[in-house]
Amino acid sequence: MGSGHYFWAIFYFASLCSASLANNAKINFREKEKKVLDQILGAGKYDARIRPSGINGTANLATMVKVNMFLRSISKIDDYKMEYSVQLTFREQWTDERLKFDDIQGRLKYLTLTEANRVWMPDLFFSNEKEGHFHNIIMPNVYIRIFPNGSVLYSIRISLTLACPMNLKLYPLDRQICSLRMASYGWTTNDLVFLWKEGDPVQVVKNLHLPRFTLEKFLTDYCNSKTNTGEYSCLKVDLLFKREFSYYLIQIYIPCCMLVIVSWVSFWLDQGAVPARVSLGVTTLLTMATQTSGINASLPPVSYTKAIDVWTGVCLTFVFGALLEFALVNYASRSGSNKSNMHKENMKKKRRDLEQASLDAASDLLDTDSNATFAMKPLVRHPGDPLALEKRLQCEVHMQAPKRPNCCKTWLSKFPTRSKRIDVISRITFPLVFALFNLVYWSTYLFREEEDE
Repeated sequence: MGSGHYFWAIFYFASLCSASLANNAKINFREKEKKVLDQILGAGKYDARIRPSGINGTANLATMVKVNMFLRSISKIDDYKMEYSVQLTFREQWTDERLKFDDIQGRLKYLTLTEANRVWMPDLFFSNEKEGHFHNIIMPNVYIRIFPNGSVLYSIRISLTLACPMNLKLYPLDRQICSLRMASYGWTTNDLVFLWKEGDPVQVVKNLHLPRFTLEKFLTDYCNSKTNTGEYSCLKVDLLFKREFSYYLIQIYIPCCMLVIVSWVSFWLDQGAVPARVSLGVTTLLTMATQTSGINASLPPVSYTKAIDVWTGVCLTFVFGALLEFALVNYASRSGSNKSNMHKENMKKKRRDLEQASLDAASDLLDTDSNATFAMKPLVRHPGDPLALEKRLQCEVHMQAPKRPNCCKTWLSKFPTRSKRIDVISRITFPLVFALFNLVYWSTYLFREEEDE
């Protein structure tokens, strides 16, 4: 009989437990959420126009709002308009004592809203924004979570086009800092303060791809601003971008070097090939000018000189110098031919004078023989005597001291005409000066880039 009583007691206890479990299983938590929302946000119970109290519910302290974000993508960085486009998930978190509720012994983690106007919201705006929009496909990408302790989490996905003032002095060897600034529009620091969330306030998507830049790092900071109406809380994140140089090396620097080198081909062409040398010089000059105008068309007009301006300007000068060199060669060739003709005429005239003087001397001797008288000729001839002049010049040449040979003059003497010498000197001078310019250019701008870094 005792064992039977124990059996019925255990059976009755098990029935009670199963009934209580069944009752718990029948609790509709969605209905509980509705009741809680009606309880805390019902008419006459919550006013979204009134900001929450400060820390620990102190009314005279500012509301603290912690901010963090997730950078999803950076679509473009426009050098001409000095702006960049970014898509991010923006989050704010603050505490509102009026939104506390019973979590049903930890079973109700948080409440979710999709209407931001149901609760009080910080009046944050992006101070350097040019354009922006929310995302509503398929549903509005926004939610609000209310936790049992009154903490509110606001999250939204937005796309922004932000201003980014750039310093292009080192372009395209430059680094740019683009900021994202967030501030309160109407609440002063006495009422509202923005803080970066502890830990990792800014997160960036892995494998972030940019067409011509690399995101090196980012820094978070505060940028409170003071105006006539008070001091306003402000946050900023600085994004440091490094420009990818390989694109500009292939598209700008190597083609410009090739154009300059092609312009030097005219130095090896014959000076009489006027159409070929003129066509080559004019073609390279026009191509270089077109390249320069195309580069400047993609950049804003600025008051200072950029690194790319120095490069294209010097390359254009070298191409123009090669064209001017041919003009000098052509002029030297024509003047040299005229001088050679005049020299030939002078040599012929001197030869005729010498021949005439010889004939006169011979006639004097013949006259002396015919008269059978031997007149003594003067030992010293008159100053105007051509034979005396010729002998005196020969003596002066033999008496002059031998000069040391000059290697440059000896080498240039192999080229008979002045125009040919100009071409030969240009073949050496132009490449050497261009190589020296490259050495100075790259050492200067690469060193300045390291200093900025």
